[in-house]
Amino acid sequence: MPTLDDDHTGARIREQRRLARLTQRGLSDRIPYSYSLLNQVECGARPATDDFVDAVARALKVEVTVLTGQHMQHDRLTALVRPIREALDLYDIEPTAAATRSADDLSAEADVVCQQVRATHLHKAATALPGIITELTRLGFTSPTTSTWQALASSYRTAADIALKLGYPDLSTVALDRMSWAAERASDPCLAAVRQYKRALAYKDGEHDIGRRLIASGHEMLAGESSREALVVAGQLHLGASAVAARAGDQGAVEGHIAAAREFAVRVGGEAGAVHWLSFGLKNVALHEMGASMSLRQYDHALVQARKLNLPPSTLTSRRARFLVDRAVVEMETGHTDAALRHLIEARRAAPEQTRYLPGTRAAVTGLVHLARRTPDTLSQMASWVGM
Repeated sequence: MPTLDDDHTGARIREQRRLARLTQRGLSDRIPYSYSLLNQVECGARPATDDFVDAVARALKVEVTVLTGQHMQHDRLTALVRPIREALDLYDIEPTAAATRSADDLSAEADVVCQQVRATHLHKAATALPGIITELTRLGFTSPTTSTWQALASSYRTAADIALKLGYPDLSTVALDRMSWAAERASDPCLAAVRQYKRALAYKDGEHDIGRRLIASGHEMLAGESSREALVVAGQLHLGASAVAARAGDQGAVEGHIAAAREFAVRVGGEAGAVHWLSFGLKNVALHEMGASMSLRQYDHALVQARKLNLPPSTLTSRRARFLVDRAVVEMETGHTDAALRHLIEARRAAPEQTRYLPGTRAAVTGLVHLARRTPDTLSQMASWVGM
């Protein structure tokens, strides 16, 4: 069976072997692995284990990252995020170039980029975003308005999302700081509260109290607010709190926050996808409830919840892909390996850029490889794709 693509460890081993002027037989003679296994790895039919890659790297006298492709991936991503990093760094310096688009046009463009992130077109979004931030920053210096600051704050939030999805959590933190800076100038408590929600989720192992405090701060910012926008953000804060509580192993707090979020969802009525792109609603509550069960390692319960979820066609691609990866993890943990692999493949087809970098993807693939008596071609290809 042909591989899904030629960007895998085996293909890079083949390339480096040829550069070293070695045949497959010649390389196999230099490593403690068989010719047959080398052949299968190079064509993508078998995943390359860490030990196998180490042995080949020593034999070919190259760095392991040359074979895994991590250095190439890092270089490409660094080039992609560098303009975003520069735009974030120069937030307090007036750009020399004039803004060529109006505030309304830039706000609309910022929404388009946000849509692209939700559709998992990360490269396209990351390419367009720095220019939008720069022009909005220019308008903030020359003709500041509430809508300009709101659009800039939203663009910073998008920068945080892109950075996080591409594996740059420190840059995401910087972007959220800039979001706070712009939200203050917009005097927008909802944007400020969204920032606290995003910050809270960044704190994980051993930092649960910080996450809880940030969520509480977000609720305080919304005190006295009664708009539909405020209800959506308040409900999303409860979902964030449920995730923080699940990581801390506090099932009682999880249940309380999920119940509160469900009440807000009923009050909001319908799915509120257009409000700060939070996609808040009853479906979102159900997804977070399943995620909490996973964090609590209640995989049987999570599987029941997952099988009850029926995401509508209108579901954002990023959310659908994340659900598919989470479901793959749950199916794998409960022994349903065929279903797990099927959901991983579906997630990859739906959102390849996002799926490749989700931690759950590698966790599910690793678990499936360990469980498999015989590694099927599709699993081997998936393992190669994630760099195993």
